[in-house]
Amino acid sequence: MERTNVSTGTVWEERVGYCRVVRVGPFVYAAGTLCTDDDGEMLHPHSAYQQTLGALEKIERSMKKAGASRTDVVRTRMYIMHLRDQEDVGRAHKEFFGQVLPVSTMIEVKGLAAPTALVEIEVDAVVAGGA
Repeated sequence: MERTNVSTGTVWEERVGYCRVVRVGPFVYAAGTLCTDDDGEMLHPHSAYQQTLGALEKIERSMKKAGASRTDVVRTRMYIMHLRDQEDVGRAHKEFFGQVLPVSTMIEVKGLAAPTALVEIEVDAVVAGGA
């Protein structure tokens, strides 16, 4: 099967040796993604809601380069720093996906890759009819 790697060129991708999205056949996987700008600076350091939307938008831009979209998403994993943010993160997730309704897991973690990160998101997708 053909493999497509999509990189966003972030400092973390180069440092750690990964890409944002990998597509193999119909399967699309997005790496854990923070809401950062092109220079790796955290955006919206005090808003889990905005960080969630920003991370999902970044993932979607990369997925499009691999021929996938949010309607192809079947699973999300949301790693959050504080359980108190679960409603804001969940609200942003629901607004972003609408009626797509992927299966989802939200986990409170001790830390993320950036000190002001409140949420990190992974996505799995399957492109119907995509080989």
